Amino acid sequence: MNNWKTERDYADLIDLPHPVSGTHPRMSARDRAGQFAPFAALTGLDDAIAETARLTDEAPDLPEERKQTLSIRLRELQERNDTPEVEIMWFEPDAKKAGGAYRVMRGKIREIDEFSGQLRMQDGLTVPFERLMEIRKVE
Repeated sequence: MNNWKTERDYADLIDLPHPVSGTHPRMSARDRAGQFAPFAALTGLDDAIAETARLTDEAPDLPEERKQTLSIRLRELQERNDTPEVEIMWFEPDAKKAGGAYRVMRGKIREIDEFSGQLRMQDGLTVPFERLMEIRKVE
């Protein structure tokens, strides 16, 4: 026995007008599609799993000689009359979990503030000296 329907079986319905309800307004395509959206019984579980799986780097502990080298480079840049383009690398602590990430950017220095211990870039980025890992002049 064949249960397959063919176009011929629906020939009497194909040319009929679309039914319109007199009591219910027509539903938008977006609302109709929403009826078939997946249901998430545990809202936020996927985000929590992704956050747990996200890796962070361990905060660095720079040797004293490396700190001195960075201090010398900052002093040299501060004594210049121009603002050369530099590339900096710093460690940015994570706001949600232990550790953080290393960041690298190129730009021009706006200010080297020894009083507050911060490097300010022209684009508005501020990096505390203790998070600074590397600074080099871009040729």
